[in-house]
Amino acid sequence: MYHLLIVDDNKINLSAAKKALSKNYKITAVTSGAQALQFLQNNTCDLILLDINMPEMDGFEVMERIQSSPDRSDIPIIFLTSDNDPQTESRCLEAGAMDFISKPFVQNVMLSRISRVLELEALRRDLAGQLEARTMHIKYIQEMMVIGMATMVESRDLSTGGHIKRTSMVMKIFAEKLSKEKDFLSKSFLDMVIRAAPMHDLGKIAVDDRVLRKQGKFTPEEYAEMKNHSAEGSRIVRQILEGVEENYFVDIASNVAHYHHEKWDGSGYPDGLSGEEIPIEARIMALADVFDALVSKRCYKEAYSYDNAFSIIESSIGTHFDPQLGRIFLKCRPELEALYDMVSIEQE
Repeated sequence: MYHLLIVDDNKINLSAAKKALSKNYKITAVTSGAQALQFLQNNTCDLILLDINMPEMDGFEVMERIQSSPDRSDIPIIFLTSDNDPQTESRCLEAGAMDFISKPFVQNVMLSRISRVLELEALRRDLAGQLEARTMHIKYIQEMMVIGMATMVESRDLSTGGHIKRTSMVMKIFAEKLSKEKDFLSKSFLDMVIRAAPMHDLGKIAVDDRVLRKQGKFTPEEYAEMKNHSAEGSRIVRQILEGVEENYFVDIASNVAHYHHEKWDGSGYPDGLSGEEIPIEARIMALADVFDALVSKRCYKEAYSYDNAFSIIESSIGTHFDPQLGRIFLKCRPELEALYDMVSIEQE
């Protein structure tokens, strides 16, 4: 049964409305805007019948306050008014009301208008749900495509097998620690950084096999070619995500790809950014990326011990890494060791 909130300072009108509607709907009746707002703090309803002319707080102010609440802003509102002035009707609709009902009430008219608004609202919610489900499905397919592309790129690179999966797991551990240590990094932001992590090396798809698959150290010319992957990755990420993902996430993913090889002291690439010029999402990714490179076996080196790897990270704080982020990353050591011990067992 639909739940209606009726707000009217006139108790006779309130009683008449309750009598007309109580057979069809659950009714909550209050006599002021303040009481309505208090009710909505801990409750919700399917429709509000709101008187315009009330002392202390009129219907328009009550509606404005309801609409400013993220959890209540989508409740449809029908104004109740004894004013038949066309300007009043226009103001009601401009304010966002779904309809208005004239007083004194005509029961059949009132029931018809309420029924119509509730049907429209049910249809809107159904369409919104379908749209959200379809959007989520599209995003899931897109994410799987991106991860598939990243995995394909990694399969070409003989030195970094499993890097995408491991760095993604490192980022989850690091993000959990950051959420407890740095209040200004919201959960939604950190979730986006985690989602962006698998895309950080997508630009390697544009690197020639003779460089990408080389076993051994690069010549200066080869290294210069390899460094192009960061800017190219940013371009590819934007090309894939724009128009499907929200701009904020596109920027984060692009920054992760573009700037994760920048260094705090300005000696990184591709743009030689330093300090807080480097987007924080890229500074976070840099720690996960380097840590995995240190503790993983590559064609040109053996895996470093945990002691050695964490010592290198610590000594690079303030030169390679953001000092504050670097110190927080070091606190992840128990969880990271447990993760890589588990990965090692699974690979045996």
